[in-house]
Amino acid sequence: MAGALDELLERVRALPDEERKKVSDDAKRATADQIWVPNVGPQSEAYFSLADETFYGGQAGGGKTDLAIGLSITEHRRALILRRINKDAVKLVERLAEIIGHRNGYNGQLQRWKLGYRLVEFGGCEQEDDKQRYKGDPHDLIVFDEGSDFLESQFRFIIGWNRSAVPGQRCRVLVTSNPPTTSAGLWVIKYWAAWLDPLHPNPALPGELRWYTTIGGVDTEVDGPGPHMIEGEREPIMARSRTYIPAALADNPDLARTNYASVLASLPDELRRAYRDGDFSVGQKDGDWQVIPTGWIEAAQQRWIDTPPRGLGMTAMAVDVAPGGGDQRVISARYGGWFARLIAEKVVDKNGRGTALEVVKHRRDRCPVIVDMGGGWGGNALIALGENGINVIAFNGVEATAGRTIDGKMGFRNKRAEAVWRFREALDPDQEGGSAVCLPPDAELKADLASYVWQNTTGGILLEDKEHQKKRLGRSPDKGDAVVMCLAEGDRAVERELRRGRNGGRGPQVNLGHSKLKQGRLR
Repeated sequence: MAGALDELLERVRALPDEERKKVSDDAKRATADQIWVPNVGPQSEAYFSLADETFYGGQAGGGKTDLAIGLSITEHRRALILRRINKDAVKLVERLAEIIGHRNGYNGQLQRWKLGYRLVEFGGCEQEDDKQRYKGDPHDLIVFDEGSDFLESQFRFIIGWNRSAVPGQRCRVLVTSNPPTTSAGLWVIKYWAAWLDPLHPNPALPGELRWYTTIGGVDTEVDGPGPHMIEGEREPIMARSRTYIPAALADNPDLARTNYASVLASLPDELRRAYRDGDFSVGQKDGDWQVIPTGWIEAAQQRWIDTPPRGLGMTAMAVDVAPGGGDQRVISARYGGWFARLIAEKVVDKNGRGTALEVVKHRRDRCPVIVDMGGGWGGNALIALGENGINVIAFNGVEATAGRTIDGKMGFRNKRAEAVWRFREALDPDQEGGSAVCLPPDAELKADLASYVWQNTTGGILLEDKEHQKKRLGRSPDKGDAVVMCLAEGDRAVERELRRGRNGGRGPQVNLGHSKLKQGRLR
């Protein structure tokens, strides 16, 4: 159906203006008795899309909220429409009343609207744990209006109840949103990376279906809906489809003929490019106390190539151990300033042997391996690696440090603050010769690195508490932590090895790989 619609719309667009207007007028007369009809163009494409999970949006004013309401009152029996702030969700009730012309069947106390056999519910999800309110409550349509305002953990939890017991009832998830303007919303670019991430190796076209399932705790694209035989699963798994359909103000005739375009044009630059232009690459505005500027992270990812520089051995490897509960075990390795693709997997490795095996498999050149001991989860991995004869170093972020910023003006409250700040210094494009750091194209890594927030205290630079950071980000910044350790603590470990080699030991088979990195290493 979607393909036939696309072909029809292309034919209509190719008509002369007068004939196209006649077709539009005829269509309006033919649908005059229908409660709601999508606009011709992207809104119709999203309405008829066969995707299980559709991201619809881009520019402001593209008819995102109307699409959500229209689907709920024409195609679905039990719909849940969410805004991050509960009061904002209630505002949508007024728009629904405008569309249908009455408020009959609405229960303001329950925020539910009964329309014959259809039920439309409105809700918010202000706190991370508010997602529990929707546990076990099935809906065949779940809408996240302004989806980039939500946490990824909230989205993934709530869509677990996108189902229906009614035979033949279509079930789907709709996310409507402009580009994210904070690091917490960058998860939408990762989730729909094939459409939104310019560094994705296999880009998808707007409206194209891609299929995904979870393998080893990680979203993985597969070939078609399945069934797929996944290692560790007892039964074949069916994949879910995703798509992205961009919308523009010009596609919404109700707003396009107003002065809304001039309102968008008057916004500050970063918001104008996000809301007016629908630009997913530049929408984020850095916070005042964000440690690592987003632009520096993006520049490091743009410098990245598929293979490490010639002649360099593996400099260091770092492991962020997964304690369970949805966190990932992440292994980061680098050759000088070039970071390899991260090895991330949701695993529970209580005795540390699985982690040791993964390190042995990927480690090269007898490089030092840093293990995060935060929370005490890395102890068994540290022991298992040591038993395998690996030069392993424990990293405990709460330990005190005598280090200072590269300009010598400020100290640090602990090693975690120092390590993250060293990463900032290494990415600084204004240092002599520019930055030598090359990061793999990974939207989750970008979001992690952009999520560190600091404050200047009497005892030195202090980072936001890890638990607060997790709540704001919606998950643990495992990938960011791994690359930060790999650079900062990795340099410290190599420095020790170099000194040992000069004192008569064998010395390491690695090097720091770039003079610019040597200038910024820990002292």
